[in-house]
Amino acid sequence: METSSDKMNSVKETFIRIDDENSRTSKTEINILCFDITNYSQLTQFLCCSIFVFIFYLAYGYFLELIFAKPEVKPVSLYITLVQFMITMLLSYGESWIRNPIKRKVPLKTYAVLAALTLGTMSFSNLALSYLNYPTQLIFKSCKLIPVMIGSIIIMRKRYSFLDYVAAIVMCVGLTMFTLADSSTSPNFDLIGVLVISLALLCDAIIGNVQEKAMKQYQASNNEVVFYSYAIACVYLVCITGFSGILVDGFAYCAETPVEMYRNIFLLSLSGYMGLQAVLTLVRICGATVAVTVTTMRKALSIIISFLLFSKPFVFQYVWSGSLVVLAIYINHYSKKHPHYVPASLSSCWQQIRNYYDSEYRYLKMKTKMYTDTV
Repeated sequence: METSSDKMNSVKETFIRIDDENSRTSKTEINILCFDITNYSQLTQFLCCSIFVFIFYLAYGYFLELIFAKPEVKPVSLYITLVQFMITMLLSYGESWIRNPIKRKVPLKTYAVLAALTLGTMSFSNLALSYLNYPTQLIFKSCKLIPVMIGSIIIMRKRYSFLDYVAAIVMCVGLTMFTLADSSTSPNFDLIGVLVISLALLCDAIIGNVQEKAMKQYQASNNEVVFYSYAIACVYLVCITGFSGILVDGFAYCAETPVEMYRNIFLLSLSGYMGLQAVLTLVRICGATVAVTVTTMRKALSIIISFLLFSKPFVFQYVWSGSLVVLAIYINHYSKKHPHYVPASLSSCWQQIRNYYDSEYRYLKMKTKMYTDTV
């Protein structure tokens, strides 16, 4: 005969089994390029994501320079960007068809703004390669911190830590030295390129804040944001290229070597999209700091490969100025973990200045009161 204690034990075992099943089903699913890597160890997941980041973004940098570094591409760069956007939109839709159908949560007016910013970022970045070396363009794009800080201080009245200001100063010095090295050695250098890539950097800095706000406010997925941003940007580009005549000129240019051109644009779009998905997965698994470490190493390797595969002059100033930019990136991410860090010597010096100011203020206030009483 079953006793009450046996019944209680069986009930507990049932609850434990149910809890175990719930914990297994509630485990976050981790996918990379439609491959499920949830059941692998974190080290294996990290290695898979890192390998994909290096492979696809190195390929992206190669095809980007291969397509846009030619001088004759400059007048039709918007047409190539249009084709790139269309392919990226189709890749995003294909991924949603495999995983989950896209259900729009963000208002269309927000996507209209995101599309304009995405168009500005990509079109200006691509056009800049007609005026600058790819390493210089890549260094500029790594310096998003500067316009983000300026915009946040002016628009949002945001306050930054001591390390953030140090990172911005170091980044400015490194960026200036890298640009000066490029201007003195590169035959393709043009100040218009600096203006164009700066506009791309400004759009890139704004788009991050708009995307983050939209995704948090409406709980939108990455795939939804990518699909609608690129789809609406395609509409903008069709109108711009159609009215300006670039659509016809670009089609005629690509028709000269259609297989080679459209193959390179497809591989550019595919590698960029796959690399982005790998980075997003890496952020989910290991956090932003590890992801930044991997992407920074990838950028350094991209610059080295660019000098090896595409003939361009090299000076040692590229190395140490690029190292300053890398250092600034790590200082910026270190400040996120230690937002209140200030060197002890600087803090002590600031405290002495403040004590001196307070004592002088009290003295002047007392003298003013004495003078007032006398009068």
